[in-house]
Amino acid sequence: MRKYENFCNALSNMKDIYNYEEPYDNVVITGLVGLYEICFEQSWKMMKEILEIHGYAEGATGSPKIILKTAYKAGMIRDEEQWLRALQARNNVTHSYNQKIALGIIADAKEEFYQMFCELKTEIEENWL
Repeated sequence: MRKYENFCNALSNMKDIYNYEEPYDNVVITGLVGLYEICFEQSWKMMKEILEIHGYAEGATGSPKIILKTAYKAGMIRDEEQWLRALQARNNVTHSYNQKIALGIIADAKEEFYQMFCELKTEIEENWL
């Protein structure tokens, strides 16, 4: 399943966020935010594909928010609010030229979102493939 493989590759790359500590230079900030953004994008696109395969009509939508809400109802993800915060962080990537916003995304990715993605990978492997 291509979208699952893409997600796994993005998650493997995202692990590199732990190789860097503050103070970050601008190139590192941009790269770390990018690792988060790519992993988030691949996660919801994978969820969309798997939900469609399992007959969830909502999977046909192109909206990440609807996909996340459907994944929560289906039991694919455990913490809907956490995933919606992750979506908001992804939406804030467009403002990552603002160092405060970028550093917040990186901190959240390290403290919370990386583990959230790892839990999704385990759930998919154990119950959805």
